[in-house]
Formats: sequence, structure tokens, C-alpha cells
Amino acid sequence: MAKIKVRNPIVEIDGDEMTRIIWKFIKEKLVLPYLDVDLKYFDLSIQNRDATDDKITIEAGEAIKKYGVGVKCATITPDEARVKEFNLKKMWKSPNGTIRNILDGTVFREPIICKNVPRLVPGWTQPIVIGRHAFGDQYRATDFVVKTPGTLTMVFTPADGSAPTTHEVFDFPAGGVAMGMYNLDESIRGFARACFNYGLQRNYPVYLSTKNTILKAYDGRFKDIFQEIFDAEFANLYAKAKLTYEHRLIDDMVAMALKWPGGFLWACKNYDGDVQSDIVAQGFGSLGLMTSVLLTPKGDMIEAEAAHGTVTRHYRLWQQGKETSTNPIASIFAWTRGLAYRAKFDGTPDVAAFAEKLEKVCIETVEAGFMTKDLASLISNTQPWLTTNQFLDKLDERLRAAG
Repeated sequence: MAKIKVRNPIVEIDGDEMTRIIWKFIKEKLVLPYLDVDLKYFDLSIQNRDATDDKITIEAGEAIKKYGVGVKCATITPDEARVKEFNLKKMWKSPNGTIRNILDGTVFREPIICKNVPRLVPGWTQPIVIGRHAFGDQYRATDFVVKTPGTLTMVFTPADGSAPTTHEVFDFPAGGVAMGMYNLDESIRGFARACFNYGLQRNYPVYLSTKNTILKAYDGRFKDIFQEIFDAEFANLYAKAKLTYEHRLIDDMVAMALKWPGGFLWACKNYDGDVQSDIVAQGFGSLGLMTSVLLTPKGDMIEAEAAHGTVTRHYRLWQQGKETSTNPIASIFAWTRGLAYRAKFDGTPDVAAFAEKLEKVCIETVEAGFMTKDLASLISNTQPWLTTNQFLDKLDERLRAAG
């Protein structure tokens, strides 16, 4: 069978633990037999990140900027236990965060809906897309432990030489904790543009949620910039498409999201997006059925990844030689979403058709009753399930049968 030619390279970013095992199978059985593709490979295993002082992560991000499309396996963000486990030089930062900062992108996460997988929120009949701002806030904050009584102040020193401004944050009567965080107008503008462009692309209304009643300056800045960008650049486009944009308090937005059937894009600040995307994933059934695409404001560079972690518990079983039942669908969709954007950028509909076919095979395989244990347990106690390898083999079989 003649392979489909992928016109330009794709950056392949390998990861850790169980997802790394699955990633290799996906590439060798579900991608390379069908596509002639130039993969620019980067090993972002925790061991290689440590060996390269995390330079490999920066190189991977820069490669995505060069080639436009990256696909990424799940990776470890080390905590104290991981530092000890792998004897790391230091507690390296999240590779996802590093790449997001290099691309200045927005993360869009969306559930993969299978008809036979029950939803914890049964009223959700259409996808909810979470647009997560991927810069600043808690993820680049300076935090520290306060050990004695004292006064915490914040000082801003202007670069133009004018007088500094000082803000007294708190007078600590005893020990505690403190944090200072920030964001940039330009990054918020990029976030707004990415969300409004994606809303048009998906034909979904857009909602931004903040807590501007409490963080009047900080969250108020997000609200004001979104409104400015919408009024200046998108209001007419949204009117023509019969779409709307609205800011809501996050309290209200959470309540309404549970009541609505879906079919909207929810723009969230960095931490909010982290939390709400997990809630949406579980509400639709499973974190293993969630796509994640990092998209630049102009929509000209993307990185697709699985929204879940490295499935450590299953990896421990695999290391013991035991069978696991790990859901690979989100990792497969990292490949397919990357391929779909590569096809869009290159103008190659045959590549797009292959990506769509592989996604369809995944969904139809589950709907035909073949699935991993995590999905089977959601359906019933008697629903049969397959091991990791059996399920991957079934996908391989059905993809070959699809022609």
C-alpha cells in the first residue's frame, strides 16, 4: 500500500513511563505504516531532561516554532519524590509550561465523546472546549515561606528611572506563606485572539470567566483586554457568524456550565483552566478521553498532546511484567490533531482524511464494545475489557480494515 506523503516535518516529543510505551506502539503501528512523514525527534524523558539540564525541552519548543507542528507524549513534572527516585540534579520545571511559554500559546482541551460511555453530567450533549491561558499567574510565581513576624511589601521600579511605587501586602504577626505573581498585557491579548479565532473556527460562542470582583486590577485587566480585542477585531465577525462573547464571574460560569448542554468555548486563566479542564473531562466520562492542543494567537503553530499524565501506577505493573489496561486514545488523538493541523497548513487533504479516519476508528471501536478497563468500569460491572496490547491490536486491526 502506498504511503500518504506528509509534506513538511512534524516535531515528535517523547515522554515518560506508561505513556512512553504506548506512544511507541502508536507511532510504529498506527502512524508510520500509513504515512511518509519526517519526524524531528526529541526525547523529553525525565532522565534526558536531567542529563541535558533541560536544554532538550527548550530545543523541542524552538523546533515547533521552526516547523509549526508538534506532537507530544505525556511527561513527568518532578516533585520531591521524583527528584529522589531519579536522582535528579534539581526539580525541573514542567516541560509543558516551558513549551507553552516559548510558543506563547493557548491550550484548548476538548472531550472525545463516545456514545456508550456514560457522562457524569448527563445534560452535556455537546463538547465544552476549555481555552486555558498558558502564561504566568501561579505557574511562574515567586512563592516562599515566611518564618518570622514582619512586613511584606511589593516594590515596582520603573525602567524609565521614575520613582518606584511600594505596596504593603501584609503585616505578618507570625509565620506563614506569601506569593507574588504577574502577567503581561501582550500575552493576555494573544490569549484573547486565540480564543476568539478558535471560537470562529468551531462556530462556538466564547465565555471568559474571572474573579474580577475580588482581583479588581489583576482579573479586571483580563476582562478589559478581552473586551477591547473583541470590540476592535472580532465583533463584526461574530455578528456575521451569529455568535456571542460574554464575560462572567467564575462562580456564575461554573453554575451555568453545569446547566447548559455544552457547545461553547470557556476561556479560563491559567490555574482555572487547569482545574476546569479536569472537571470537564470527568464530567464527560474520562480524562483518558480528552484532547489538548496548544495554539498560538495567529493559529500558525500548534502542539498536540494528551491531557493526562504518564499513568505511573500502570507503569509499575508493566515493570513487573504484568498486563495493564491503559487507555491510549488521548495519546492517539495527540497524533491525529497534530496531523490535522499539518494537513491544514500544508494543504494536504489526504493527510487530514487519514487523521479523521484514525479518530473515527478509535471512537467506533469503543462504541462497538472494545475498550480498556477504565471505560468499561464506567459502563457496567459486566462490561468486557481488553488489556493495553489487546486494545491497541484491535485498533490496528480495524484501521487496516478501514482501508
